[in-house]
Amino acid sequence: MGAVPRKAGPQRSDLSRPLAQRREERCLFLRSQRDGDPVARAELVERFLPLARKLARRYEQASEPLEDLVQVASLALLKAIDRFDPERGDAFSSYAAPTILGELKRHFRDSGWALHVPRGMQERVLAVNSAVEVLSREHGRSPTAKQIAERLKLPVEEVLEAMEASAAYNTTSIDMPRGAGDDEQSTIAETVGDTDVRLELVEDSTTIYRGLRALPERERSIIYLRFAEGLTQAEIAERVGISQMHVSRLIRRAIKRVQLVSTAA
Repeated sequence: MGAVPRKAGPQRSDLSRPLAQRREERCLFLRSQRDGDPVARAELVERFLPLARKLARRYEQASEPLEDLVQVASLALLKAIDRFDPERGDAFSSYAAPTILGELKRHFRDSGWALHVPRGMQERVLAVNSAVEVLSREHGRSPTAKQIAERLKLPVEEVLEAMEASAAYNTTSIDMPRGAGDDEQSTIAETVGDTDVRLELVEDSTTIYRGLRALPERERSIIYLRFAEGLTQAEIAERVGISQMHVSRLIRRAIKRVQLVSTAA
């Protein structure tokens, strides 16, 4: 989860290389930057491209193709070549490595997440993941949220929030088959949700509502008592103060009126 670089052995400093080679590279930098020589720039790229590939491999993981990481590292290498000052006498690899690593980290921070997560939360997720890795090695087991919080000097709630947010790094397509052994290859989408049988009643309810609004107050009340509260005609007659036969006639008349209004609509 997040960009966790692999450990790498010590890099050989540019100063350990032959003096003639370092002078030649200095001339290439001067020609590329001062004279705008594209041939010199291309030769520098070719010489230091292995460094970019090596740094990209540190961040290689299953969820991120190595080709994409190499492309990010290569673009960062070009920036480093254009910005490097050969007159300062510093080793180019010492200047380029932080530039390339910074671009790789930025790539994971800005582009590696499947869902949008605020930058501050992304940084916290990476810090928590790094602390988990270190504490797991120290204790020989997965650390608790409290131990992580103490290591990072954060509230436990923020650590738990970061752990939950880390789920946004990867997502699963709902069109993906549920399992490799599923003969019918049904998808996750087919298991999510269900058909709402009441959906077909929405339009009917709207139409009936218009018809009920057209009824006189007494007939609307009788319809409500009969069909909403489930009272019998005798119970309605007793509550309203009219005969049961009169209630029956009012219900039939109200239903016909609702049907007429609904048909007209």
